[in-house]
Amino acid sequence: MARACALTMAVLSATLLLRALRKEPLTVYGDGKQTRSFQYVSDLVEGLMRLMEGDHIGPFNLGNPGEFTMLELAKVVQDTIDPNARIEFRENTQDDPHKRKPDITKAKEQLGWEPKIALRDGLPLMVTDFRKRIFGDQDSAATATQGQ
Repeated sequence: MARACALTMAVLSATLLLRALRKEPLTVYGDGKQTRSFQYVSDLVEGLMRLMEGDHIGPFNLGNPGEFTMLELAKVVQDTIDPNARIEFRENTQDDPHKRKPDITKAKEQLGWEPKIALRDGLPLMVTDFRKRIFGDQDSAATATQGQ
């Protein structure tokens, strides 16, 4: 379940980014007040490395406890890529949970781990990577390499 949730969140944020990059409306389902937590991949990798390198037993939640509403996510994408992007509301699905916020207490206490990259910091990095991979934008690729 955790992997499916993480994958869903990655696909969801990637979908909004792609729509903005392609000058398409940003789709928000329902009223956009449902919350989700987003995590930058390097934070997850760091948590997994700490987990694998130790003698830890049992499940660990390596998510990001920072919550954003789906409307907030759309607005961050809008601010990051195209302030003129239109946000389009659609009917929500019945099975969409209203809130998702991981409890990372065990990871903090036993692994000394917590995510470091905030959504507003990670999103521009994703945009640069997407532009490079999808549109062949070499200027973005050079900028991303210099920032690391």
